[in-house]
Amino acid sequence: MLTADHRIAILLHEGLQGTKGKTGLSLLRYSELPIAAVIDYQCAGGSLAELTGIDCNVPIVASVKASLAYRPTVLTIGIAPSGGALPEAWWQEVKQAVAAGLSVVNGLHTPMSTDAALQASLQPDQWIWDVRQEPQGLTIGSGQARSLSCRRVLMVGTDMSVGKMSTGIELHRASLRRGLRSRFLATGQTGLMLGHDGIPLDAVRVDFAAGAVEQLVMRHGQNHDIVFVEGQGSFIHPGSTATLPLLRGSQPTHLILVHRAGQTHIQNLPEIRIPPLPQVIQMYETVATAGGAFAETRVVAIALNTFHLSPKEAAAAIAQTQQETGLPCTDAIRYDAEPLIEAVLA
Repeated sequence: MLTADHRIAILLHEGLQGTKGKTGLSLLRYSELPIAAVIDYQCAGGSLAELTGIDCNVPIVASVKASLAYRPTVLTIGIAPSGGALPEAWWQEVKQAVAAGLSVVNGLHTPMSTDAALQASLQPDQWIWDVRQEPQGLTIGSGQARSLSCRRVLMVGTDMSVGKMSTGIELHRASLRRGLRSRFLATGQTGLMLGHDGIPLDAVRVDFAAGAVEQLVMRHGQNHDIVFVEGQGSFIHPGSTATLPLLRGSQPTHLILVHRAGQTHIQNLPEIRIPPLPQVIQMYETVATAGGAFAETRVVAIALNTFHLSPKEAAAAIAQTQQETGLPCTDAIRYDAEPLIEAVLA
């Protein structure tokens, strides 16, 4: 639905400085479409570069009405409020956007395309895209991705929201720079909103989750040297159900472990400790192999999220992680992904 002619306004209330704006921040970092404005009443008038560290000169405004001065054509929901539904005041902003002629990209679990009031306001050239929709024609997984000759790299994590998607995109870009036939395969709403082929895995019924991943990998694996499968969740998080279907569906040849430097417990669940990284690595490799039922799969490198650290602290954390695990380690966003792609291609 999105084309090169569209101009995006990102609804990001309380997301620029909070924990619920991962989608919007990823769009700011990676979108190939022009971002006309960011809507965040807390940070209106501020500098995106100073607030986020992302090098982009996009105005921050307080409301959809204020964003119209920058001529957006699409409103993208860049926040994920608790419970998956927008607060009423923010929902009114969506209605104002539609009334002003904007189309809507909605990555929330709560659909908008079926809302009667929004539908009644749509003009012939307007649309609403609910990203989280289960694909058609799904079957259960069969493990057939192991027949592919391409490298299949899956990002796995010590927690949710540690940077698995960003790491995958950076690895994909590094592969393209080397002239490889590379593909990034999205498994979440943000990757899909960025224009990558994929599936919204958390909208797929659990019986068909591995099969959905398998279909995606089989669709691209034969025509590429390497595919990077976006990771979701974590085996350590008690609320995560996506990692096992990703392992079984993609039959990865390589794993990249993504970890936030210094994090010792699951975010918002302090009673759940993250084990030492060597133990996490052993766990992922053991589950991936399933006691020998599937091919041996190794964690070949560590992608360390050091956004919250100073340059000196980040360098020390990377060095310490390399010593602890014996594996190549870097922050693919802060520096580059070359040490990671070298480990995959070795």
